[in-house]
This record gives sequence, C-alpha cells and structure tokens, in this order.
Amino acid sequence: MASLAHVIRDFQSGALTQEAFVAQLDSTLTTEGLGSARLLEILGEAHIRKPLPPDLYALVRRRIEQMPVSNLAAAGGEETRMQTVPERLMTPPPAKTSDASGGASGLDQVKGTGDTLNNRFVLEECLGVGGMGTVYKALDLRKLEASDRKPYLAIKVLNTQFRGNPKSLIALQREARKAQVLAHRNIVTVYDFDRDGAIVYLTMEYLSGKPLSQILRTQDFKGMPVQSALPIVRGMSNALAYAHERGFVHCDFKPANVFLTDMGEVKVIDFGIARVFQRPEEESDATVFDPGSLGALTPAYASPEMLEHLEPDPRDDIYALGCITYELLTGRHPFDRMSATQARAANRQPQRPENLSSRQWRALRAALAFDRKARMPSVARFVDEFGAQERAPGSKPATQAAGRNRMLMKSGVAALALACAAGGALYFYRASQNLEQENEAQAGGASEGGSPPSTSAATPVIPITPAPPSAPSVASAAAPPSTPAPPTLAAVTSALASLPCSALAASVQDRAVHVRGFVPPHGEALVNERLATLPGVASTKVDVQHVSNDKCDVLKELGPYWTHNWQAGHIASLTARMPNGVLTEGDPLVVDVRTPGYDSYVNIDYFVLDGSVVHMVPGPRAKDNQAPAHYSATVGSGGDWIISKPFGQELVVLLITPAPLFDAPRPESESRADYLHALDTRLKQIAGKYGQERIVVDFAQITSRARAH
Repeated sequence: MASLAHVIRDFQSGALTQEAFVAQLDSTLTTEGLGSARLLEILGEAHIRKPLPPDLYALVRRRIEQMPVSNLAAAGGEETRMQTVPERLMTPPPAKTSDASGGASGLDQVKGTGDTLNNRFVLEECLGVGGMGTVYKALDLRKLEASDRKPYLAIKVLNTQFRGNPKSLIALQREARKAQVLAHRNIVTVYDFDRDGAIVYLTMEYLSGKPLSQILRTQDFKGMPVQSALPIVRGMSNALAYAHERGFVHCDFKPANVFLTDMGEVKVIDFGIARVFQRPEEESDATVFDPGSLGALTPAYASPEMLEHLEPDPRDDIYALGCITYELLTGRHPFDRMSATQARAANRQPQRPENLSSRQWRALRAALAFDRKARMPSVARFVDEFGAQERAPGSKPATQAAGRNRMLMKSGVAALALACAAGGALYFYRASQNLEQENEAQAGGASEGGSPPSTSAATPVIPITPAPPSAPSVASAAAPPSTPAPPTLAAVTSALASLPCSALAASVQDRAVHVRGFVPPHGEALVNERLATLPGVASTKVDVQHVSNDKCDVLKELGPYWTHNWQAGHIASLTARMPNGVLTEGDPLVVDVRTPGYDSYVNIDYFVLDGSVVHMVPGPRAKDNQAPAHYSATVGSGGDWIISKPFGQELVVLLITPAPLFDAPRPESESRADYLHALDTRLKQIAGKYGQERIVVDFAQITSRARAH
C-alpha cells in the first residue's frame, strides 16, 4: 500500500481524483504504521509545498487525529514520540457527548484550515505539526478591524491525544508562562493561551521563514561550511543558554523546533515540555504538574538520560545541539538517526566531519557523549570551543575570540532581535550594509563626522576673513608674522563644550571646521562666534537642529555622550521614520537603531512634551535589550507607540551601555526629572567602572501635528 505522502503527491499531480484519494485514505492511514503526530507532519509538509483544497485538508487532518490510540504506538524519524505514561498519571477522559445534530463534541472536536477559533482567529494555513500541537497561520479579526498593519499571528492548537490528558490545559498555561519568562530574541514570543470549547490553543508571534528540518531534509543537502553553520549554531546556543540560565531545559530540542526567519534570524520554538531543573520558586507548580508526565520527546535527538526517564539536565539539550550541529555540517545524523541508547549499545562513534579543526571536533564530540558526566558541561563552553578558530600565524590568539563569545553567552547573548515582543514588536535583522560599506561609513564619519539623522538645510561655508593689516614697518616687511597652526579637534571641542543647551560634534580638515548637532534657536551665531576666537580657522560649516528649552536638561545630561558618538565616527545610530518629515496624530512611532561594534545594552526613551518619558526599550512591551555587535533593529513597527497629544517637537534618545542600566524595570512612563536624576547617578557608576567612552548616545528629534478633520 502506498504511503500517505505518495497518495497526496498522486492527488496533487492529478493522477488521483479527489474521490479516489478519499477512498484510499483510510486504508493508507491504517497500514502506514506511523503515529498521528508524524502523519500530521507529513500532511503539513505536503500542504506547505502545494496547498490542498481547504475542505480536503481538513478532512485528512480529522481522519488522522481521530485514529485509534493503538495506531500511535509506532513512531520514528524526527517525530515527537509519546512515551508510556505511568498508570498513576492517567485519568480516564470524560465520556463523549453528542450535540443536537448528532455529531460528536467534546474531545472529538477538531478544527483545521478555514475554521475560526472564538469567532476571532481564522486558521488560514497549516505551518507545521509538533509533538503537542498543530501550528497555523491565523488572521486576528480584531486586529483586522482595527486596521492593524500586522494582523497575523501563529496559533498552536493542542493535538487530540493531548486533549485526552486532563493536565493538557495546565501544560499549555505553563508553556505560555515559561515563554513569557524566556523573552529572548532567539526564542519565539508567546502571547497567551485560551480555549474554544474543547479546543485549547496558544497564540504566538508569526514568523516568516522555514524550520531547520526543512533545510536538512532537502534532497541535495550535503552539509554546509563551518563558517555558514556558525551563525545558526550560535543562534541556537544563545536561546538554550538563556533558558538554562533561568532554570529551564527544552527537553525536545530538534531541527523542527529551530526556525530560520527570512531576515536571517534563528528562533527556537516549542518550549512546551521544558521542565524546571532548578525549580527556585516553582516547587509548588512541580508537585501539581510536571510536563514530563506528558512524555513527549524525539528519539533521534533525545539524550540517553531522557530516554531512561532521568531528571532533566541542561546537558540533555547539549546532546541534541550536538546532533543538529553535526547534521548542519554533514547533512546526516551522527548516528544515522538511531536513538542514543541504541547507538550506545551498538558502540557507535561519530565520524569526524571534514574541515573541522581539532578544537572544534573535540567540542562537537564532547557534546555527543552518551554519558552526561563526559558531555560538554554547558552551552557557553560549547560555543567557546566550537566557535573558536585555530590560531593562524600572525593572527590574534583564539582566547580573545573565546573570551568575547564567553561574554556573549554569559549575558544571554542578544535580545534586541527579531523578537516581536508581545504587544511591543521588536524586530531584529542583520545590518544590511556589508563590512566594506560599514568601514566606508565609519571612515567618512571620522573625516567628515557624518551628519545627524535629520538636519536643517546645510548652512553655506562661511569664510573667516582676517582684518586688513596696518602698514607694515620695515622690520615686519623683512620678517612677516608666521601663520597660526591649523586648529586641533581638541581645541574646537573644548571651545564648543561650554555653549548652553547644546550637543555639538566637530570635525577638522586642515583649516576647515564642520560642526553638527543641536542648539537653541539662533544658536548658529553663538557657534560661529566661538569658532572665530580660535586661531588657525579659515572656514566653518554649521549643520544644526534647533531645540526648545524643555530639552536642555536632556542635552545637559546626555550631550557629552552624543558628542563622543559622532566624533568617534557615529558608531551607533537612531533614526526616526517620518513621512514627509512629520508624524501625524495616529501614526506609529517607528525608529531604526544600529548598535556599535561590541556587545551592549540598548535603551530607547521617548521624551514627551508633557514632561514625561516613555521607556520604549526595555519596557513592559519589550523587556529584553541585550544586543551583539553591529546589529540593526526596527522598533515600533507593530504600532506599539502611536502619536497623540501634545504635538510639537519631541525627542527620542538611544542610550548604549556596557552593562544593564538599572537593576529593576522602571515603569513604562515616569517623570522626566525623576528619570534624569536616576540616570545621572547610574551613568557615573558605569563610566567609573567601564569608562565613559563605552556609553554612547544618539538623538532623533521628531515633529508631530494633529490630524486634519
């Protein structure tokens, strides 16, 4: 009998009519010998490649999910297997009931593509099938009604077999809560969970891209070079390290749970059966519900200890990480998809992939150890060892790179990133400029100082003409006075530093001085007067934006850091998106951010005309703000901050620090005076410990107006 995949393919190619396809369906499912989770995964993959008619897809899905439990015993490949659950954990499901139409309800209720949950979420497309549920792309009708620019989200509908477990709703609630704790740019953002009758489901951010499993299963995939695999390995490692630091083990880490977005970001999904291995404050939860009782795992990637039902440990995820890394490099599983216990019994040893250095191979081999005690002790250590290159003659020591990676991992590496935070969308992507463009931009900044994100019309070059000399004496005719030396940048900076209510940066080329920044109205005259007092200046060019008096306290506190940023080549940037240079009432506030060439913490504050300050990042809508070097971000594109009264000129501030700015979260909005006072104290502490040059600031002044009626 043909497999489900072949029957679907025959129908899609036209070899089978829909009636013939349906006629073969039941016998195919009965003889396939696979569990329902794997069959749903096959159906989902086929549907993604070439969509089936919605009614036919829903029919096949219902037939699979309503298969007898006896058909679930066979499981293999990359499917999440349902382990035998001890009898003490089993509770008989409630008896079936029938609705008025005679149809089954309760646990038999199934929804698929084309159906709607809670009269709000329309399931438009099946994205994949996991051990706990089926994931759909869904249209949020409430967002659509509100003209939200991003009305789509992803919904995981709990599989029928999990609904039969009385603790499944608790499982989903725990998953939502854990996912909110695990707010990291390499972990999918989970919003909430709910139910529609017997259907329980989870809402999460919608990602555009493909799972890693789809890449690995491509027919001609034979592995990738180490340098191409490293960004994926680091992304996976960052997510796991962040979870481990907070006491969570994924417990079902596999290629299908790693998502590669169209923007090049790595997202780890489905922490659905992750168990707290430290259980600091959730001991009471553990006694009520242990996700391990659901018994879901994937044999090809589960460690021997997981298969033997031992308590979870971070090193279980490291074994799976090693398997996936090996597949990325070679295109094949290190033990030919045998379970760890089978491979151990057969004394299987992985073959060394080509082009791995000795140090990298030691790290990978240690990650694949069958014994926990011999396995790589931490994800951070694995990244340090595997990500390090052998030292070449004349190169920097590998320990420097390892030290940098260690710092990244200890900090949880990166948050600011395709994180789509709940209600506060924070999207990360790699900087579109290549290294050559970056170097050119910085070189241009060093010589010209660049230009602010938005400036007034360029002021013409103003030549400074010295006063005509008096008639020279005989002595002076014989020995004319020497020409003053060109001005130094330090002298220009010192002369400008004392100007009130300003933030100014200068560049000097020969005897020409270029100044840019922020000054009060008519401040250009003060700048030119101050420059005229400097010997050796031949011409000046002043590009400035005017600021009102309400911004003077912000410039006083942060202006010196802004000056350093621009005179260092504009190493971090903040740009506000303003159609036609103005934001109108109801428009979203969207800013683009670029981080400097080192790991940092990103803070974005919106200083409002009413005397308050709104903390955009970090804040209740976007909690994680760690960023790696040379990353870019778009903040607010989900419509999280909308322009409203009061209208006028306001200021958005990017503040980069080498350490977290505050130990505890601040309220989303607070008094500007209170915030600046706290900021002054904290920045002095950070500057004293790390150096003032590690604090970087950029400003974006925005203009808002009321909408015409």
